[in-house]
Amino acid sequence: MSDQTSVEAVTTILPRRGWFDWRLAQLWRYRDLVSLFIWRDFVAVYKQTALGPVWHILKPLLTSFVYMGVFAGVAKLSTDNIPSFLFYFSGTMIWTYFATCLDNIAKAFVANSHLLGKVYFPRLSIPASLVASNLVSFSIQFVMFLLVLAGFWWTGSSVHLTAWALLLPALVAILAGFALGFGAMLCAMTTRYRDFTYLVTFGTTLLMYMTPVIYPTSAVPHSLRWAAELNPLTPVIEAFRLGFLGAGTVSPIRLVFSALAMVVVLVVGIAMFSRAEQTAVDTL
Repeated sequence: MSDQTSVEAVTTILPRRGWFDWRLAQLWRYRDLVSLFIWRDFVAVYKQTALGPVWHILKPLLTSFVYMGVFAGVAKLSTDNIPSFLFYFSGTMIWTYFATCLDNIAKAFVANSHLLGKVYFPRLSIPASLVASNLVSFSIQFVMFLLVLAGFWWTGSSVHLTAWALLLPALVAILAGFALGFGAMLCAMTTRYRDFTYLVTFGTTLLMYMTPVIYPTSAVPHSLRWAAELNPLTPVIEAFRLGFLGAGTVSPIRLVFSALAMVVVLVVGIAMFSRAEQTAVDTL
């Protein structure tokens, strides 16, 4: 091995780092490890189950049927004249991606404590791989959603695509950024206070009811509409429905506000995560 190669292969691990010393370049150097993490996270979720990865499709489908029976059939909630199954399927699919990423990232240090103390690798590769592996699941569900959407359109339903559908990559990026940012914050805090691991599921469920997943923004009373509009996740879900189903309450300004809020959350979250990883092994 040449001297030049030896120098390039050396990694210097310093005891202290600044708040913004994230070492993002190491993610590319460890891309093979990130790929292994992605494969592990995608496969291990339903390991030793009869249906395996089919659950990635069954979960949103079954959840949509339950929501359709409870919220549309019993509670009679509005769906903006969108077929109720499509309405709940779209909301469930998007929210599942965000909630799963958030929950998994928040527990990243605790779930991988057996690795952190044995070998060095960029800790940020764990949440990055979780975002990517859940994106694979989202892609599978999205294909299923398009097939269902085509079926409704073929039978004469009023749903239709709009230009907002072209923003799909940006909408997914905003969701991923929020999940990574908030998840990194919670992950940093759970290294010292395990209580946060128990609050993640409750908090995610509470946030779902504050976000137009099971109801449209147009159904929110005007006296409370301001609260729905302050939620940065609201324009993402509404824009997705407007793009693929033809109905939704969103404006470009609100979507830009959501993107800016995501950047702030992401920067703060990664900074907290990078700071916490320095003492995570000792604390865990």
